[in-house]
Amino acid sequence: MKRILALILAAMMLACLFAGCGTDANLDDSNTFSDGGDATATSDADYIMNNGKMIIGMTLFAPMNYYDNSTNELIGFETEFGKAVCEKIGVTPEFVEINWDSKEIELNAKNIDCIWNGMTITDERKANMEISDPYMQNRQVMVVKKENLEKFSEGVIGAAIVAEAGSAGEELATGDEFFKDSAFTPVDSMAKALMDVAAGTSDVAIVDYVTSIGSIGAGTDFEDLVAIEEREFAPEQYGIAFRKGSDMATIVNNTIDELIADGTLEAIAAKYKLQNLLIKE
Repeated sequence: MKRILALILAAMMLACLFAGCGTDANLDDSNTFSDGGDATATSDADYIMNNGKMIIGMTLFAPMNYYDNSTNELIGFETEFGKAVCEKIGVTPEFVEINWDSKEIELNAKNIDCIWNGMTITDERKANMEISDPYMQNRQVMVVKKENLEKFSEGVIGAAIVAEAGSAGEELATGDEFFKDSAFTPVDSMAKALMDVAAGTSDVAIVDYVTSIGSIGAGTDFEDLVAIEEREFAPEQYGIAFRKGSDMATIVNNTIDELIADGTLEAIAAKYKLQNLLIKE
C-alpha cells in the first residue's frame, strides 16, 4: 500500500511540475501585462473601467489645474477637459497631484492611470508611454521681472535660470545653446520657478507659454512678471500619456474627437483663453 501511495504522490508532483505549480518561473510581473494593464483584466481600458475611475496625475499650475481661491475647488482647462472625457467614457475622474519628475514611475506603478497636465510630446516619451493625439499647441518662454525685460531679451550670460524638473523647460535650459553660459537649477514645479523669479532668487524662469497666459501679469499673483515674447523657441504639442500599449489612449482619442465636433472642448478652452491654441484636426 505504501508503495502505491508513493507512486501516486510522485505522479502528482510530476504533473504539478509540468503545470508550473508552486513555482514563479512564469509569473514575473504577474500583476501586469507587458503593456502595463492588469493581469485580471483583458486590457488597460478594462482595468480602468472595472475600477470605475480614471486616476489623473497632474501638478498645479494655472490655467491647466489649480484651486479657485474663493471656493478651493480644483479648476482649470485640463481639469474640465478631463471631467468631460471621463463623463463620456463613463468613469469618475480622480485628480492626484504628483511630482512631475517621477511621473512615469507613478504611471507604471499604477498609482495613476494617465498623465494629463500640459505634457509636451517628445520622442522619448512616445517610446516609453502610450500618448494620445496632440490637442494643444505650446512653446517654452522665458519669464522675468518687468525691470529685467530688456536685459535678458538679448542674452542670459551669467543669469540664474530655473525650470520644473523633468519638464520641457529643463530640456531647453540644459540643451539649447542660448543658455550655455547661464546657471541652471531645477525646481519642483513651474509655480515654484515663477516664485523664485518674483522673489529675486532667480533671474529667469522657463515655463510653458500656456502657463504664462494664466499665471503672470495683471490680475495674477505675479503682476510684476512678463514673458519675453521676442525670443521664440521650438513649437511643442500637448498630449495625454497612458501606460505603454494601453488601449485607453484610442478610446480617449475618439472621445476627444466627439468633444471637438460638438464644440465642448472649444468652449472649455475659451473659458481659459486657450481656444487659439487648440488642435482641432
